[in-house]
Amino acid sequence: METFLIRALQLILCFSILILLHEGGHFLAARLFKIRVDRFYLFFNPKFHLLSTYDTWLRRLLRLKPEKVPVEESTDENGKVVKRKKYVGTEYGLGWLPLGGHVSIAGMIDENMDKEALKQPAQPWEFRSKPAWQRLIVMVAGVVVNFLTALVIYAMVLFAWGDTYVPIENMTHGFKFNERAQQLGFRDGDIPLRTEREAFSRFSDSQSIGDVYRAISEAREVVVLRDGKEVKLTMPGDINMLQMMKEQPPFMLALAPSVVDSVEAGTPAALAGIRQGDRIVAFNGTPIHTWNEYTDQISRLSDILTANVEEVPTEGSLFSIFQKKTLKGNAADSLRVRTIHLAVMRTEGTVDTLQAVLTPELILGVRWNHPLATYQTVTHEYGFLESFPAGIRHGWNVLCGYVDDLKYLFTKDGAKSVGSFGAIGSLFPATWDWPRFWEMTAFISLMLAFMNILPIPALDGGHAFFLVCEVITRRKPSDQFMEWAERIGITLLMLLMGYAIFNDFLRFVF
Repeated sequence: METFLIRALQLILCFSILILLHEGGHFLAARLFKIRVDRFYLFFNPKFHLLSTYDTWLRRLLRLKPEKVPVEESTDENGKVVKRKKYVGTEYGLGWLPLGGHVSIAGMIDENMDKEALKQPAQPWEFRSKPAWQRLIVMVAGVVVNFLTALVIYAMVLFAWGDTYVPIENMTHGFKFNERAQQLGFRDGDIPLRTEREAFSRFSDSQSIGDVYRAISEAREVVVLRDGKEVKLTMPGDINMLQMMKEQPPFMLALAPSVVDSVEAGTPAALAGIRQGDRIVAFNGTPIHTWNEYTDQISRLSDILTANVEEVPTEGSLFSIFQKKTLKGNAADSLRVRTIHLAVMRTEGTVDTLQAVLTPELILGVRWNHPLATYQTVTHEYGFLESFPAGIRHGWNVLCGYVDDLKYLFTKDGAKSVGSFGAIGSLFPATWDWPRFWEMTAFISLMLAFMNILPIPALDGGHAFFLVCEVITRRKPSDQFMEWAERIGITLLMLLMGYAIFNDFLRFVF
């Protein structure tokens, strides 16, 4: 529950910042051209709101005039009396549904349009009465602000914390490759250095890991460091990156030296006498050097007992990709297989042979550090002015990678990966980490900027598309056409959102 709350708070804070900035872009552009803005809301407010500058108590508190907003009555096309608060300046408010926000611009056909007002002659302060180029600037302003926000955040992260990473060539233990990678020519212990297009600098976070996977998937040639020598591997050039990312065991995984970081009290490891700092060098007589090899041995034990295997997520493991396996079968056979012999090298250099009885889930009870903790890091500090070009380069590379990966959206696996707020929230760390939070906020800002500029009715890009057509053809689409386009766009977006939420539900339940 704690992890869920931390991620939820990060998601809400991220969205609040980006919504305010995005809608603020529209607001400032509209005010620049003297267009009236009726409402500016953070979060949606169906049926009711949490806070509004049109609330009498707040107006009294802020000493706004008039203290009570007058109410106007009108009759709609069905003869029904409609009550509206008279405009006395932009209404700033806080909604209760944290799924977005909105700026209601007078005379604009969108989800917040006032149909009765649109039937009246256009007023000079309305959106529809302005030249097409001004309306275009208003529509793209939010996207521009999102894009610039991401670049500024990336720059400030570099300025505040620098860039600390492990160069991939420093990962001297190399990588472990799955069966598919081995068929392509990779061998355990290889260190990928470059493709014919680009060199690899790191393999330490989701962004750099994605970059390496993407480069290998598109490469015709990959150069690896094997036993101190460079070896060229020929690649097909069209590997499905999404399948690479989803494979278990992973396509490639950093080898982790089999050094014990800590021992949990009362576990088989503690009872056997394993201590912090020990290195496991053999498992049932088979030499091992990494935790990757240790998990291979555990998998073999699992296969031995295995008529029935029930998998549950690992709790507290530093390598979350591994799974606990609850074995069901003959108790005597289970005890025999779970009794293992380990050769352990102590910190003083001696080697002891220990016997341990694993739990029914094949848990020993040791923890190990992330493999990168054993390597020497490099830190690049950035001055204030120096951070901006570096942030721009990084942001542009992230955007290009994101756009390139969208091609997988139209595949079966890609469609299944579509998610909504649950999927986005899972991108945030389980603990509050400010550098990581700001990096994710910048990434989501880029993602929102790109998605919003797509020429889909109801999105900023859809409005911009029709305005560009108007500039080119010098013919303005009719209000009726724009209303229907808006309805179709909203329907498509609601269907997509429903599908994404359904996918999140399936991931959560199953």
